[in-house]
Amino acid sequence: MKITRLTPDANGLVDWPTLSSHKRAVMTIGVFDGMHKGHQAVVRRVVELAKQTDSLAVVMVLDPRPALAHTYANEHDGMDLPQDFVDTQALSSVEQRARMMDRLGVDRVIVLHYTLAFAAKSFRFFLGQMVGKLGMRTLVLGQDAALGANRKGDIKSIQELCEATRVFELDVVDDLGPGYTWVPLHFEPKMPEGIGEPQDPREGMNKTELRAWTKKNNCRKVRVWSSSNVRYLLSQGCVKAAAEILGHDHAVEGTVVHGEQRGREIGFPTANLSQVVEGYVPVDGVYAGWLVDLGPIDDGMKTGNDANDANVGNDAKGVGKSGTSSHVNAANLASPSDEMRMAPGSPWRWPAAISIGTKPTYSDETGIHERVIEPYCVTDDWLELYDHKVRVEFTQFLRGQVRFDGTDELKAALKDYADQTLSITGAK
Repeated sequence: MKITRLTPDANGLVDWPTLSSHKRAVMTIGVFDGMHKGHQAVVRRVVELAKQTDSLAVVMVLDPRPALAHTYANEHDGMDLPQDFVDTQALSSVEQRARMMDRLGVDRVIVLHYTLAFAAKSFRFFLGQMVGKLGMRTLVLGQDAALGANRKGDIKSIQELCEATRVFELDVVDDLGPGYTWVPLHFEPKMPEGIGEPQDPREGMNKTELRAWTKKNNCRKVRVWSSSNVRYLLSQGCVKAAAEILGHDHAVEGTVVHGEQRGREIGFPTANLSQVVEGYVPVDGVYAGWLVDLGPIDDGMKTGNDANDANVGNDAKGVGKSGTSSHVNAANLASPSDEMRMAPGSPWRWPAAISIGTKPTYSDETGIHERVIEPYCVTDDWLELYDHKVRVEFTQFLRGQVRFDGTDELKAALKDYADQTLSITGAK
């Protein structure tokens, strides 16, 4: 699979590449944040139709998220997002999404840097470019998709354009899953009380109770299979409910850095992640899950100067020259070694008790109150993971962050978390 990163010029125009000189393309477009079951249904249909017609299976990923770009513009006098803006609300990085698309059989991923100038183009202009420049023969979309300026390109409008021009076909996928639910318009992470996986706050409510809850929390209607719903569930500690929508455990990825080494001193060494991670960080608490070693980050990868990653270093965050494109083989972002490392039974994969929070037992003593992710790999092996990129997968919520009365009480709790983790992950 090949990944192409494109950046529109100041007028919102894109220098589209030639995907193939002899094959047409079956395409879809969207954000695909989290790659939940609805996203997977659309991508699988793209791959299926491409195989049937001997076409390329192409996915266009918009990055950053359009909703974020427009919210930022509304709050900053119509400005585009800064190139170094970190989207802490994104469920997954583009690299994580591309890895899953590769697994599903996609041939090409086009990562399009979403700008306001590009967003101002009509869906008719945009689809004309897809047909004329990229050779699109079929467009695959979910039932409530909308494209172009002011989202005027809904399914009905696109179908009318298909029938009028007869230059491409529209294939609509039923990606709605169980239907719709309600999510607060604005919500803050809420650490569950008590022990064990919390219940979805909406579960078990009758119509009257749900109506009162939605009114009290100023809710909006969203699909059950939606990134917004997954984000809300993770903010409440409901990682099992989130995994049911995603079709896989939620995960974040980051670099292991040096911490206070207090865990090592008490016999529970943790792999502290850097402050900036890829993926949405669930609410504070202790989780059972997995840690996967994705390998060391060498100097070339850190600086973007490695010969194999030259284009990635220049364009990975959408900072390529205006109106230009760059090409990089998917092996640089989702190499076979990543798949091998992530696979069940892999020697680079360990059950892990994962702590997210501010270390309340010692924070008053140290004066350090930063929120950190600290996985403890439950293994007898000594692991040296500094400057390695790791993947942390969340399988089940164990309990909220608590302050213990000293080191002995903390050690007893950590031993219990490790035992629970082995039981939950089936590694015991």
